[in-house]
Order: sequence, then structure tokens, then C-alpha cells
Amino acid sequence: MGRKRRELPLLEGLEITAVAAEGKAIARHGEMVVFIPYGAPGDIADIKIDRKKHSYAEGHIERLVQPSPLRAEPFCSHFGVCGGCRWQHLPYEEQLKAKQQQVEDALRRIAKIELPAITPILGSESTREYRNKMEYTFSNKKWLTWEQMRSGEEFPDRDAAGFHIPGAFDKVLDIDRCHLQDNLGNRLRLHVKDFAKAHGLSFFDLREQTGLLRTMMIRIASTGETMVVLSFGEDSPADINSVLDDLRGSFPEITSLMYVVNTKANDTIADLDILLHSGKPYIEEEMEGLRFRIGPKSFYQTNSRQAYNLYKVAREFAGLTGDELVYDLYTGTGTIANFIARQARKVIGIEYVEDAIRDAKLNAEVNGLANTDFYAGDMKDVLTSEFIALHGRPDVMIVDPPRAGMHTDVVNVILESAPERIVYVSCNPATQARDLAMLDAKYKVTAVRPVDMFPHTHHVENVVRLDRRPTSDTAQA
Repeated sequence: MGRKRRELPLLEGLEITAVAAEGKAIARHGEMVVFIPYGAPGDIADIKIDRKKHSYAEGHIERLVQPSPLRAEPFCSHFGVCGGCRWQHLPYEEQLKAKQQQVEDALRRIAKIELPAITPILGSESTREYRNKMEYTFSNKKWLTWEQMRSGEEFPDRDAAGFHIPGAFDKVLDIDRCHLQDNLGNRLRLHVKDFAKAHGLSFFDLREQTGLLRTMMIRIASTGETMVVLSFGEDSPADINSVLDDLRGSFPEITSLMYVVNTKANDTIADLDILLHSGKPYIEEEMEGLRFRIGPKSFYQTNSRQAYNLYKVAREFAGLTGDELVYDLYTGTGTIANFIARQARKVIGIEYVEDAIRDAKLNAEVNGLANTDFYAGDMKDVLTSEFIALHGRPDVMIVDPPRAGMHTDVVNVILESAPERIVYVSCNPATQARDLAMLDAKYKVTAVRPVDMFPHTHHVENVVRLDRRPTSDTAQA
């Protein structure tokens, strides 16, 4: 006979006191810390424990006894189910405070190094419709909420166009309106959904891996140019063209309409040929007169206006006079490298993804920048002592690594190459703090500024300036 599962407790009348690093709220029950989604500091709530570990537990709000005076009314009808924008219930000023604290805690607790006063976080001017890129999934088995299932009502129409439910690959929430992108994105998605239903076109079955309509990517640049990439799960030219022709005729504002046939067992299209139906095979972003071409596979910061502010902070921290050799590590499509090139003698960008390097070179060419060079390869393999001996010791290094931070070998080569300044842009203050502790042997942190790229989420970017210590300081360190 199987062991009976232990019933986890309901903790009544707990006060939620703060917001944790990963976005969940915190309450305490004796010595135990309880992590709770969708809580606000000041809430009094009955918390149902879902998982219990030795020193902490995870739970959810079973009943909100007394809402916090800090609480805001969520503006999205999908809040709490969709899994995105989990901080809508917090006023934006409180979100910024929590992100500032997150950066401060990570740098002080993990790095354990001397820090200057941290400059106040740079908030996003737009807190809605700020994303330039959204990806939606079509499914023939719409996710039903608990309320819908308990209602006993029949739901014969299960076709959906929306987002995956967190932690469930085959469950898609049908989205009425998403507030993250210009409303044109909603109109495009709903139009394709309605057209498909009216013409009997099938929605993808995520378990059976069959069906025509699979995914839809919409990019709306700050220039107003719009790209739509539709992914089809069946190679059915007549049906595919009917969808694309209708979309083209209904939305003349689409400047790049593309499609891909994907019959693989995963949604990624990075390894597939993306075909042009009409318009140009790219759209363009603009910063200070520079044009950045973005193809269907290109990476570009998803908050265009705030990306400009982020890059301005990085440029300011770099302290360029026009005579510097700059290395831009993890350059991506070369946006930062090309953005600062007019203020530097030369910029060398290094990036793992070869397609991104092609974009970087193209963007340099489009903007008439003759003082940039780009190299593709694994950072720890490309950035070696030999590479630096060949291309010159950098005066300034800008690094913008992925969430995992920098490989130890890369940190060691940076220390060996000894640039005068390092500008470290990070999307993960915890791994940034770990790397700063390693760089502390030869570098002193002289400026810190968090930047909020993603309102209503716990994610935060952080920019740090490090200056090389004088030789006497290095010896003491």
C-alpha cells in the first residue's frame, strides 16, 4: 500500500513583508521563510503551503485577509493566469524600489567588494506597449481556467492563439488583449485566428504535432516598420498563401511578411529557412541617426526606447574620447559596438552566434562605419592572449554576457589584458556580482546604475563601471 501523502498546512494571517530577488513575495512563519507569487508587501493573507523544504516553503494566497495599501489594480484581464507581467499588482514606483534593492542586495551579498553609492534606477518611460517583439502560439486545445472547468459549461471551440501556460508545453492560454506591444499586434493575431476559423484551417495540436497554424512572431520597430513571421506545421502551399495573401491585403502597414514551414518536434525556427512572402526581408530600428537592420532571426533588445537609454549609460561609463581601442564582448548583432563606434578609434566585437556577427557587419556597412571589426566563436576560444597580441590591448572593454555570466577563462584573459576601464552590462545581478568579485583583484567598481527594461516583471539590467587599480592598490588587493 502506498504511503499516504502528508497534507501541507494552511498558515493563517501571515504578513507579507518584502519582495524577493526572483519576483516572489516573502512572508515568515517562525524561522521559516515562505515565498509567495502575486503578493504585495503589507498584505495579510492565509497562505496555503504547496512545497516545504528544510528552511523554506513555497505557497500561494488562499485568502487575502487584508490587502496591502500598496496594491494596484492589475490592468490585464489575463493577470495571474498567463504567467507574464507578474508585478501588475504593484505600483510602478514600488517595482523600481524592489529592483533597486535586488541589485544592491546581489552586489553587496555576493560580490562582497567595496562599492560606490548605487545611482537610482532608470525607469522605463513606457510601462505598457513597450515590447518590439512578441511570439504567440496557436493550439487546438485552449487552456481552460479552474473557474471554467468547475462551471460545468461545455467549451466545444478550443482553438487558441496566445501564450504557453508556465511549466506546461501543451497548454496555451487564448489571449484577448496583451498590453506588452502596440495594439497592432493584437489586431494581427486576432485577424489570423478569425481568418483561419472562418476558412476551416487547422490549429496546431501540440501533443500530436499536427495542424497548419503553429506560431506567429510580430516585431514592431520604433520606426513604425512591422515584421510578421508565421510558422506553419504543414507544407500546404494553397492554405499558407491564403493566410498570407489575406494578411497582406488587410494590413498594408506590414513592411516585412515572412513565413516558415516547421514540421519538427520543437518550435524553434533558428535552424530553418525563413521565406519572404512580401515586403523587405528585414525591418529597421534607429538610434541617433544610426539604422539597425533586424531580420527574422536577429537579436535586438525588446524594449527599443529603453535600449537606447541603456546604451547611453554604457557609453557614458566607457568615458570615450575618440582615441580608444574598445573590445565589445558578447556583441550580439553589434548594436553597442556600432552605437559607440563614432566616439572610439576602433571597436572589435566578439560573439558566439555567426548569424549575429553577419548582422553586426551588415549594420556597420549600412551606417558607413569603417572602424569596426567582428569575430564569431566561443568567447573563451576567441578571446585569447594571442588574439590580443594580434589586435592590440584594449583601452576599454564592454561586456554584456548571457544570464550565466562570464566563463572563468574569459575573466582571466580580461585581467591579463588589463584595459583601463571595463563596462559590465548584465541582465542577472547575481552572476554579475560573482564576476565582479573575480575582477576585484585588479579593478575597482566606480559606478553602478540599474536600468529597468521590463516593467511589471522582476527582471532588471545593471550597468557597472570598473577602473583599473593603480599598481600599488593591486599589490595590496
